[in-house]
Amino acid sequence: MPLFRVLLLLFLSVPILEIYLLIKVGDSIGAFPTVILVVLTAVVGVWLLRLQGFATLARAQQSMARGEMPATTIFEGLMLFIAGALLLTPGFFTDAIGFILLIPFTRQWIIAYMLRHMVISGGGFYVNRSSSRHSPPPSSPRKTLEGEYTSHDD
Repeated sequence: MPLFRVLLLLFLSVPILEIYLLIKVGDSIGAFPTVILVVLTAVVGVWLLRLQGFATLARAQQSMARGEMPATTIFEGLMLFIAGALLLTPGFFTDAIGFILLIPFTRQWIIAYMLRHMVISGGGFYVNRSSSRHSPPPSSPRKTLEGEYTSHDD
């Protein structure tokens, strides 16, 4: 399925699901407790996000101090950014996904899955659709030309 269709489906279905869940929870516990619960999950989520973010930043700095490229840590930072955006979005479904991304084990599992199924090259990253896990990356649109030149001043 093309990426545009997936994003369109997400942008249409997630708000509908959020509204449905807010109405159901509001029906069960009342409107005011539902609002308090949504605000509470956002506050707790941002607090946990802050702790996780500082720990991830410290790991990245340690890796760079050792002269290593903190690739996994960069992906963890990206996942934490997505988790923060989801936690600040009002609703229970997005909060659940955000909290799942805050759990280090699940975050690392998702990153490992992504790295297994993507090929990263200088021009970007690509989904590895072949059956071989070690297939070469698709050719980059940029080509490197080697040669010599001379300058003729007139």
